[in-house]
Amino acid sequence: MSEPIIQFQSVTKRFGPLTILDEISFTIHKGEITTVMGKSGVGKSVILKHIIGLMQADSGQVLFDGADMAHLSRHDRHRLKSRMGYMFQNIALFDSMTVYDNIALPLREKSHMTEKAIHTKIYENLEKLEIVTTANKYPSEISGGMQKRVGLARALIRDPEIVLFDEPTTGLDPIRKNAVHSMISHMQRKFNFTGIVVSHEIPDVFYISQKILMLEEGKIIVDAPPAEVETIENITVQDFIRGSESLRDDLTGLATKTVIVTKLEETKASSADTQWNYSVIAFRANDLDGINENMGFVVGQMVLQHLAKFIENYLRISDDNFRYSDDIVVTILPNIRIGMARALVKKMPGAMAGYSSAPPEDCGPVKYSVSVGVSESADGKNIEDVVSTAVGDMSVVGEFDLK
Repeated sequence: MSEPIIQFQSVTKRFGPLTILDEISFTIHKGEITTVMGKSGVGKSVILKHIIGLMQADSGQVLFDGADMAHLSRHDRHRLKSRMGYMFQNIALFDSMTVYDNIALPLREKSHMTEKAIHTKIYENLEKLEIVTTANKYPSEISGGMQKRVGLARALIRDPEIVLFDEPTTGLDPIRKNAVHSMISHMQRKFNFTGIVVSHEIPDVFYISQKILMLEEGKIIVDAPPAEVETIENITVQDFIRGSESLRDDLTGLATKTVIVTKLEETKASSADTQWNYSVIAFRANDLDGINENMGFVVGQMVLQHLAKFIENYLRISDDNFRYSDDIVVTILPNIRIGMARALVKKMPGAMAGYSSAPPEDCGPVKYSVSVGVSESADGKNIEDVVSTAVGDMSVVGEFDLK
């Protein structure tokens, strides 16, 4: 695990008689994405404001690199803020400024860079985020998804160590919502910033986060990696997850992992066969990072949609298909041994060749390869272990040419 960068130690914050944060403690580690979840009004944004320095704790400590933020000098506090970038829910772009000037604003106000240096830096970021064509446009002239990218470009323009995202996907359709999540994850790896995301998008944020924090009645009730959150036997946690998570993944249209795992457990419990088991086939759309880089994050999400549709509508090997991660779809084959699963995989290249591979709507020619791996359940192995084995078994089986 990487070293800590932000630590809350027994932090309490009250507004009059109302306690919003009640002696909460947690750690955010460098180079990771941490997502803060919870119902409306539980204090998620209050946590961000403590990190930014807009609020101070009534008691307890907020530490940055081990130093108590409340005791920093004005100069040190200013230096600390310069190490942070912000992308808020409403994006907060100035309508009277072009995209270029919106992004340039932090550099003009907070740095001593020349206009020539600012110009070079802005266009470097515009190219990385694939929004060069928007530079001379006004916010009202570009789409909501493009505005999100501009907001991220402005948040990243000073090369921050930490970037805070407050409900960054509010109001977006499923493809563009997932494109923003993919963009955050992709840019985090590229720029190596520490990300703190406030969101209620389950399970979408699970695909991009290394840690989930969940707030309830002023307390941290979850502090764990995403895979562990789904297994926590806490009624409040499970009710929140099930209440926030739809029965189907809104990007791919497949069932969610929670639905499939529940169905699997119920089937196993009702089976009279003591040797009842299942096989897993994991499918990966390869090089989504390259597709995101060269063709845009929306196209990357359309590729995943295409793969999911192929698995569900053409192969028809099972109804138990779910999105496992940002680039992997998993099929469960109840009561089928691994030999039959491997036989199905051998037929896949022919199936891919015979599949009508018209590009998704609004998507130009795309080539992408697919890797497949197979695994089988065994006594004591949970579904995470079975899928991990299948992922480790992956090899390329074919390529789609969408044109």
